[in-house]
Amino acid sequence: MPSAETTGASYASAGVDIEAGDRAVELMKEWVKKATRPEVVGGLGGFAGLFDASALKRYERPLLASATDGVGTKVDIARRMGVYDTIGHDLVGMVVDDLVVCGAEPLFMTDYICVGKVHPERVAAIVKGIAEGCTLAGCALVGGETAEHPGLLGADEFDVAGAGTGVVEADRLLGAERVREGDVVIAMASSGLHSNGYSLVRHVLLDRAGWSLDREVPELGRTLGEELLEPTRIYSLDCLALTRTTEVHAFSHITGGGLANNLARVIPDHLHAEVDRATWTPDPVFTLVGEVGGVERLELEKTLNMGVGMMAVVPAESVDAALTTLADRGVESWVAGEITGRGDRAEAAVLTGDYGDGGTDGGRTA
Repeated sequence: MPSAETTGASYASAGVDIEAGDRAVELMKEWVKKATRPEVVGGLGGFAGLFDASALKRYERPLLASATDGVGTKVDIARRMGVYDTIGHDLVGMVVDDLVVCGAEPLFMTDYICVGKVHPERVAAIVKGIAEGCTLAGCALVGGETAEHPGLLGADEFDVAGAGTGVVEADRLLGAERVREGDVVIAMASSGLHSNGYSLVRHVLLDRAGWSLDREVPELGRTLGEELLEPTRIYSLDCLALTRTTEVHAFSHITGGGLANNLARVIPDHLHAEVDRATWTPDPVFTLVGEVGGVERLELEKTLNMGVGMMAVVPAESVDAALTTLADRGVESWVAGEITGRGDRAEAAVLTGDYGDGGTDGGRTA
């Protein structure tokens, strides 16, 4: 028989700190308030986020688009560096830029943060980054969930995921069915690795080469950790601006699987996309991973974005307007390829030539 002094089990003794969770919510409220839109109803603290759908009445036939994603093993870099307020940009970019590919305007997002132990300031910093990313994307952060999983994750371990919803007019839906022979492929520069391929990058630079995150890397002009934690560029408002200023047939978000494989997803069966590597030079981090790890070019290209975060497929007559719009918005862009007939070629999209070898003038703009 247990003595009268024996304390029974509790949620706290199992490792879950409800008070810490409440503190985290209080700390994040100011940031969530900044990531809003007029259609948002209510505030943080309810069981569900509310969005006034009457705003969709202006559409003839509104199509709702949804996407969900995470940040992958880039969260390990944030954890090791103790920097938590940028990883949210990556999460938003991964979600909203999938939405905008079909022409959808991102409306709102929710997030899910899973931690081994709730450190209120850390959780609030993660949400701060998500809220900032939503602001950059023009969407609202309407809610989320923080879950504490003691025993499954270490006290300093965490993961993040999110889901987003957008809307597009049915007759303005973008995709493979709009792409035509003679269209031009425009590339938009990435801000670096974004949030894909970090298992390879970590394996090469941290595990095999044994580099520390505070190592100064001359080729990068900063520490390795600063380079690896560079936030994902968010293109949603830039892509929407393109659809308003000129004709666009398709977008391709260059994420896991690399440039050719993602571009192939918006190329119809009878057509072929050819992208000329000579029109750009990948950022040094891509070369570094290849050289330090002895990674072959094709392996790099099917894993990393190689310096291109988004591509637009436009009619030839829209190229000048598209490049001008992107330049005005501070997005480096250039003509990278063209759409031709498929013929007997098996691949929907291929890369040709060598990077930055002085070949085709891509009309690169800054």
